[in-house]
Amino acid sequence: MFDNPRYLTRGVHETIPLELQLFLWECIDRMPQPRDYFQIFELNDIDGMQHIVHSSEQPEYTMNYFIPTLNAVSAKIYVIDSKEYSTMLLAEEY
Repeated sequence: MFDNPRYLTRGVHETIPLELQLFLWECIDRMPQPRDYFQIFELNDIDGMQHIVHSSEQPEYTMNYFIPTLNAVSAKIYVIDSKEYSTMLLAEEY
């Protein structure tokens, strides 16, 4: 799962820095197997740090990351694997 072509929506392209997009894909790649087809990332600015909460429901998974940055982003992002391709999108685009 998540080893197929990867796409992102216009919203992600326009609001999420490329380095952060790549980091989110890497978070999925490093997850233990099995993986849920629906991944959730909650991004927040906490004291000038990029805080990321990565979660999924089946199997239950939660991981927290803090990344030093000058431009922290606040957003909720979904990554969905359809078996043919994976798509990263903002929650409001779902």
